[in-house]
Amino acid sequence: MREIKITANDAGRRLDRFLRKYLREASLGEIYKFIRKDVKVNGKRKNESYMLEDGDVLTLYLSDETLEKLLGKPSGRIASKRTFSIIFEDDNVLAVSKPAGLLTHGDAENKKDHLSNQVRDYLIAKGEYNPRTEKVFAPAPSGRLDRNTSGIILFGKNSEALRELNRLMREGGIDKYYLTIACGIIEERMELGGALQKDEEANKVKITSSADSADSKEIVTVVSPLRYLNYGPGLDATLCEIQLVTGRTHQIRAHLASIGHPVIGDSKYAGRTARAINESMRSGHSLSTQLLHAARLEISGAEGSLSYLNGQVFEAPLPPKFENILNAGRQE
Repeated sequence: MREIKITANDAGRRLDRFLRKYLREASLGEIYKFIRKDVKVNGKRKNESYMLEDGDVLTLYLSDETLEKLLGKPSGRIASKRTFSIIFEDDNVLAVSKPAGLLTHGDAENKKDHLSNQVRDYLIAKGEYNPRTEKVFAPAPSGRLDRNTSGIILFGKNSEALRELNRLMREGGIDKYYLTIACGIIEERMELGGALQKDEEANKVKITSSADSADSKEIVTVVSPLRYLNYGPGLDATLCEIQLVTGRTHQIRAHLASIGHPVIGDSKYAGRTARAINESMRSGHSLSTQLLHAARLEISGAEGSLSYLNGQVFEAPLPPKFENILNAGRQE
């Protein structure tokens, strides 16, 4: 038998979701079986949708042998070297700038050295997060950036802050602005619409005129040209600010490519028209991936413990490689 006292960071979670995180090695079927037969909250049976409250006492009527098996073993990993920079930090929120080349979360090939682990290691070193005392909560990012996209990501340092950041992301309370260099000349501000459909096998998306299938999502991208650039005869480009009104996978890259102005360096979505400038970027600047930077976040509509962030603007300076490519293409 084991008793678990629910703290503020675990309050507000459904009982089944708490147990899925706590009993990491248990199957979903086992979780529901435990809830029916082997779990009580404050001495009473609760169904899987019960929302845990601060101070609840969860009792698991499982043997020590079963618990040891289902809890799983600690990873025992070595702390990751910090490669992110800090833009803003207080007791609730950490805004960081992720370098290009670093995953936001781990994947099948890299489960250790990614931004989320680097942030947790940083907070452990500061004494602000102790994985030994937290039952299931861990500081986590609200949203993500592609591996090769640099820029701002917000982390919730406690459960209440993370829930509010996630709500703001879902409901449009955080305006997201990116900087990129697009192939060719974009003459005027454009609001691009349509829908995005995933191709899981190719790990790509395609743009359609409307959301005409169950797996397509409506998208809106605002493109504002800032400066015209040139990298040689016929190698024109445009520095653009992109407002990501909806936030879908590869949205900026696919949307710009769909109008004939792919992001420089982006071989996944670039067509023949971008081949010459991308070769120039590869040979002259060692750029072999998309040049895309999450440059600015503006917060509005925050409530509760994060209401003080309304009107806050977070900005991440351009990485050196982006700055060098931009300067190389400036026209007098």
